[in-house]
Amino acid sequence: MLLADRTTLVQFLIEERRRFPQASGELNAVILDVALACKAIARLVAHGALASAAGAHPGSADAATMAERVALAAGEIFLRTNEWGGHLAGMLATEMTAPARVPQAYTKGKYLLLFDAIDRVSNLEVNVALGSLFSVLHAPRPNEDAEAAEFLQAGARQVCAGYAIYGPATMFVLTVGSGVHGFTLDPALGEFVLTHPLIRLPQQTGTLAIGSSNSREWEPAVKRYVDECMAGRAGPRGKDFDMRWVASLVGELHRILMRGGVFLYPRARDAEVPGRLRLLCDANPVAFIAEQAGGGASTGFQRVLDVQPEALDQRVALLFGAADEVARLEGYHRDYNEREYDAPLFSARGLFRAAG
Repeated sequence: MLLADRTTLVQFLIEERRRFPQASGELNAVILDVALACKAIARLVAHGALASAAGAHPGSADAATMAERVALAAGEIFLRTNEWGGHLAGMLATEMTAPARVPQAYTKGKYLLLFDAIDRVSNLEVNVALGSLFSVLHAPRPNEDAEAAEFLQAGARQVCAGYAIYGPATMFVLTVGSGVHGFTLDPALGEFVLTHPLIRLPQQTGTLAIGSSNSREWEPAVKRYVDECMAGRAGPRGKDFDMRWVASLVGELHRILMRGGVFLYPRARDAEVPGRLRLLCDANPVAFIAEQAGGGASTGFQRVLDVQPEALDQRVALLFGAADEVARLEGYHRDYNEREYDAPLFSARGLFRAAG
């Protein structure tokens, strides 16, 4: 197929800008810098996997060190690729305790970039897809160094969000608030090409993604929901559910966008913190993408995008996927979460029955 028959990411962003004549083009520049970082990380991940196969056994100290090097290098790529363009007032990565300032040598801009440079880097050891996740906010004080408090914006205020997934093909998936679009990296061109316009998250689902190893910590609402799904056709849902879990937030998000389903990373019943995923760099961009694709995203008690952040490292529970399933989970948290759920599948014959 000729290049003229394809829409590249650059062309797509130009067309989007034409729909909004008042736009300056700075957001496009931020997105293209992020896309460039993702291309470099895709190459890094490929070499990292080859290095692991050549010299380090999965689970070994060498493999762990290699994964750590890749994670550090990916973070550095994101910072160096995005700091110089003059469009950012500051950056925040998922592992940072304070924002990264744009070096004084570079002009400051009107956006804030939040990112998880590489999600679940340990998957590199077993050649499972990894991903990068990012979000863009308006800087309250354009052209000035951003302070930590300026990143504490509710997810509903995101300007755009997206991710890259590094699998058999590298994909870059993006929303600027007008739907979700997927681009596949053409290695021959070195360009992201539009292959999945206006992605819609399937609403009919029979797939559940949850880490069952933590079942002993689930709240009653989550136990009830999972029990009902696992009861299959004979249960209250009247159909069979499959269970999937790849322990990668980006991987789960991509699969659910493509194939449907619901993802649960609930809070632990007796935990001091209300969840394990970081609100700013992980839950918010996932929630924005899920909603823009026609799905839902909740903490179980409220819409993720309505949560007002109180700290840079704030963590939340995250439930996202088919809108009806997310609404059902919110209803269970509202109506069935006060007392312990007497779950026959758990206590007698269930998949997650405790030993005893």
